[in-house]
Amino acid sequence: MNFTGPKVKLSRKIGVALTPKARKYMENKPYGPGQHGPSKRKGGKMSDFKKQLFEKQKLRYQYNISEKQMSNYYAEAKRREGSTPENLLKLLECRLDALVLRGGLAGSIYASRQLINHGHIFVNGKKLDKPSYMVKPGDVLSVREKSRKMALINTAIKIAHPPSYLSLDKPKMEVTFLNVPASRADIPVVCDEILVIEYYSR
Repeated sequence: MNFTGPKVKLSRKIGVALTPKARKYMENKPYGPGQHGPSKRKGGKMSDFKKQLFEKQKLRYQYNISEKQMSNYYAEAKRREGSTPENLLKLLECRLDALVLRGGLAGSIYASRQLINHGHIFVNGKKLDKPSYMVKPGDVLSVREKSRKMALINTAIKIAHPPSYLSLDKPKMEVTFLNVPASRADIPVVCDEILVIEYYSR
């Protein structure tokens, strides 16, 4: 298997570490695949469309969702009152797999989805194996009793620093969703969401 692995290569391509391994690798090699320093690429600037596409893909990869799902979230964000770009991020951030990651129960969105799919995560005491489940304020995410010794979970919890809209009880391995993120600044995702909206508004 290639040392970098597909997720590391993808992380370098979009400039966002998607896994702990990618984060370590990118600290040593901050440039994208095929690049050897901050030299300018041939061909000049990216077109507006390419910038929009790049930001859309970057956001989609951070939540590990399909194009169809992304398009559906955009439609829902547009339908709701308020700022469409902010609505989009808030919707994505309410996904169960996103909150398992943000809360510190998993080290990557991929690990989060694996835990959910295999029945290791409970919501309000009930097993939920749907990563796209929309969590509501007040809901409590927890780790199944038999799964609490998993290295994947314990490693993530030790270094967890949840955002302000989540409360993590490390001994109990419980994460409480306090409220929907109040503002864009609260959401730890790297992208220009305005360009994402422009892409879908074409």
